[in-house]
Parts: sequence; C-alpha cells; structure tokens
Amino acid sequence: MPATWRRLADWLRPLAALLMMGSALSFASPHFLTSNNLAAVAVQAAAVAILAVAETMVIIGGHIDLSVGSVLALCGVAAAILMSKGVGIAVAVVAALALGLAVGTLSGLLIGFGRMPSFIVTLGMMGVARGFALIITGGINVFGLPSRFAAFADARWAAVPLPAMLAGGVAMVAHEVLSRTALGRSVYAIGGNAEAARLSGISVRRVVAALFAISGLLSAVAGLALTSRLSIGQPTAGVGYELDAIAAAVIGGASLMGGQGTIAGTLIGAAIMGVLRNGCDLLRVPAFWQQVAIGVIIIAAVFLDQFRRRR
Repeated sequence: MPATWRRLADWLRPLAALLMMGSALSFASPHFLTSNNLAAVAVQAAAVAILAVAETMVIIGGHIDLSVGSVLALCGVAAAILMSKGVGIAVAVVAALALGLAVGTLSGLLIGFGRMPSFIVTLGMMGVARGFALIITGGINVFGLPSRFAAFADARWAAVPLPAMLAGGVAMVAHEVLSRTALGRSVYAIGGNAEAARLSGISVRRVVAALFAISGLLSAVAGLALTSRLSIGQPTAGVGYELDAIAAAVIGGASLMGGQGTIAGTLIGAAIMGVLRNGCDLLRVPAFWQQVAIGVIIIAAVFLDQFRRRR
C-alpha cells in the first residue's frame, strides 16, 4: 500500500470507530447529541487533546513522555498562585509557559545529551513536578482567580468553545511543523531509525531535546486551559492524563515503536477518549470501569499496531 494511502487509512479507522461510538451513544442516551453536551465534551477533551498532540510528537520521535499530566498541574497551579496574588493574567500565563518550557527542556537535555532513557527521566519528572505542585500549594486548591481568566473556558466563537479552538490551533501548528519543516522530517527519521538519521547528518540529540521542550510547553498550555475550566488551581489536576494522551495518540495511529503517526489521527483519538468518558458518565458507568476501558483500548491499539507492522 502506498505511504499516502496508508497514512489515510491510519486516521480513517479511528474516525470510523468514533462515528460508531457516537451512533451507539445517541441511541443509548437522548442527552448525548444535544448541543450543550457536545460543547461540554469539546471543552473537557481540549486539555487531553493538547497533551496528546505533544505526546504524538514525542512518540513519533521514538520516545515517551510520562510527565505531561504532572507538568500540566504544576504550571496550572503556578499561574493560579500568581493570579490570586494580584499578578496580571498575561504575566501569569507567560510565567506558566516559561515554567513548562523549562521543565521540558531539562527532560530533553537529560534524554538527548545525557542519553538517559525517556521512560525513566519522565517517570522521575512526573514525581518531581507533582511534588512541587503539592509543595507550593500546601496540597490545597488555589482560589481567587480573575473572572476574566475563568470565563475563557465558557466562551464561544460561532458556537465553538474557545478551549476547543485552542486545541485545534495547537494541532494545526504541530501538523505544519511535522509535515513542512526540517524538524518534522527529522522527527520521523529519528523515530524510524535513530542511527541512520545520525549518519545522514541529523543532530539527533538536539531534535530529541527540542521535542521534550515542546512537550513541556504544550503541557503548560493544557494546564492553563484546564485551570480556566476548573476556575481553581488544583495540584492534583491531570492525574492519569498521561495515559489518556498516550491512548489518544496510539488510537490515532501513532506507533509506540516510533516513526509513524499523524496529528489528525491524534485529534480523532482524543475525541474518542472524550466521547468515551462522556458516554460512561451519561450511562452512569463507575469511574473505575472507565480506567479499565482505557487500559483495554491502549492494549488493543498496540496489538493492532504490531499486527500492521508484521503484515
């Protein structure tokens, strides 16, 4: 199968799954297809979609980032603390973005130049970021956010929630980077064969460091979006989001072996995760079973990826 058709099939399959899931839920619950519920799904899935875009870029490069949920929480509470103390929204947002970029850059330097496994580094960073989020807040929620910041999550443009538009904008930029820039071509090359990429003149260390810096920055963007939706700074926010992000990427066609994946497929995967959680809530499925379903989906998606590669 030509590469173009193969990439098309990679996101048509999850799209078909999303449509079937939506059809089933529309019959199971009369509330699913209402405009308010669909808008709620879009808002709730926005943060995971942004994290999934970051995760997809890292996975295509042949690595994994387990720290995205914790960095989300750290940057979210950092912005909330600044705003609660009277610092302007713009300054707090820039500070949170800079913090996320710094954390991601540190991980990238350890992985790219320190040659440490990304699984170990980001697992450790997950604990460090979550720990600092709890330390600076004392383990309690941060209140007193400006109403203008909290209103972002409820605002709409042409009936489309602004958080969903933010996620779409992030996805468009990531797609352009992967498909039209030297960095994007290098990411696919490194994920396919890092040694061959190095021998062809690609600076593997710099590209890997850049990938994790981008992941940290996008985690901060997701943290700001989630903090706006919650209207509080929550140090326990984003727990398990790394699993949702990885699941969305894998469902959307990204291979955990590296070198394969699309942003369009990831957005569909994030939509599947959002619809799945919303459907479980509408059908009153316990949250514990939702975690079981997500785990099963990840295993099934990886199995299908391995099956495609063997073929």
